Amino acid sequence: MATSGKWNKMNVCDLGDNSCGEEIDTEEEILAVSSSSSAEKVFDCITGCLQDIIITEEFEHLETSFMERHYLEFDDSDENKLSYTPIFNEYVNMLEKHLEQQLVAQIPDFNFNTFIELFMQNKEEGPLDIYTILLTFTEFTAFKEKILEYRAKKEGRLLDSSQDLVVRCLSAVSTQPPLSQSP
Repeated sequence: MATSGKWNKMNVCDLGDNSCGEEIDTEEEILAVSSSSSAEKVFDCITGCLQDIIITEEFEHLETSFMERHYLEFDDSDENKLSYTPIFNEYVNMLEKHLEQQLVAQIPDFNFNTFIELFMQNKEEGPLDIYTILLTFTEFTAFKEKILEYRAKKEGRLLDSSQDLVVRCLSAVSTQPPLSQSP
């Protein structure tokens, strides 16, 4: 795993069976790809911590209340309005700040920008849900797609394939009692 950041003696979050509660010495910069390295351990533990944070009611409430306040401003046209920029910046500042505060509480020397850079370099190794969230912080188009999806859901325009499911009995059920056999 290639890394470009440096963390000094991180006390990485406790993730149960993973040994992420221990201090990991990352004094030197790790620039090479290696399996089971300290960098991979740190990466895995941080992504695990992030997953724990993004599934909390607090994070979900922050994100949903933000979307609720701003989704009507966005439309599906190719041209982006000037008003989108401050909304995007507010989203990034609010949610990134929340995630960073939660992570710093568990990992004192944590640097969110360094982690985002590292994660994007190694995105195929990280969880898809974390990649999706981080992408909305770094790519406006990903953010716009997310808010437009929220709008479509609110307006009932999302395709719900569960409505297409039909269950049918393959064997005919007789409503008549079985014939009694006489000797």
